[in-house]
Amino acid sequence: MSGFYKPNRKPDWNYGGSRWRLSRSKIDLFMQCKRCFYLDNKLGVARPPGFPFNLNSAVDALLKKEFDIHRAHGAAHPLMEQYGVDAVPYTHEDLDIWRENFKGIEYVHQPTGFTVSGAVDDIWVNPAGELIVVDYKSTSKDTKIESLDEDWHIGYKRQMEVYQWLLRQRGFDVSDTGYFVYANASKDEKAFDRKLVFDVTLIPYKGDADWIDDTLLAIKKCLDSEQIPPANSDCDYCLYREAAGKALHAQISKSKK
Repeated sequence: MSGFYKPNRKPDWNYGGSRWRLSRSKIDLFMQCKRCFYLDNKLGVARPPGFPFNLNSAVDALLKKEFDIHRAHGAAHPLMEQYGVDAVPYTHEDLDIWRENFKGIEYVHQPTGFTVSGAVDDIWVNPAGELIVVDYKSTSKDTKIESLDEDWHIGYKRQMEVYQWLLRQRGFDVSDTGYFVYANASKDEKAFDRKLVFDVTLIPYKGDADWIDDTLLAIKKCLDSEQIPPANSDCDYCLYREAAGKALHAQISKSKK
């Protein structure tokens, strides 16, 4: 069996179990496909994971180290100065917990009883004391990345908005504008020479978290129901399950004749 995929998780990690949390990624899964969300959180059968992007993880880790150097000195990073952002990396005793996967920023949403969580990449603070949510992204494209205008970028935007919402629920003053630190690996170098050269851009995004409370109530209703939700017509996972199920059923019926 693959070390990455365990199709049947222990019940305490499912909805109603002692270790279940509604993470930022689970909220996004609900927005993508309610059936996949239900299978994952109610029935304990998650989608197979994508292959881990270790290079992306390495870029994230190095960016955190770099911004932490400026955090320790209470100074702005040159990228902030380049883009005219009046802020410095934020210091808080819980910052390392907020940035840790499977922990993150947690808040108990009273109307649903959900413990909602999300692990942020970084937080800055401006002179007015507003926290600025920052998310690191990395890729390799031929063109300079200056905006988030592709359809699939909606997931990035929702991610930012959940982090902003979580911090506000914890009582912090949070700027509507967050930033994506986007590292784009160049393909134009003469040779690899055992290194990648990145063009780093800063992309502002004004978040709107008004959708979150209603979404949490919809998630509660979904999980408390015994009815399996309909599949999203564009969900490749559901299309595969349906096609595979039909093919297997036809073959089983044929073999019994």
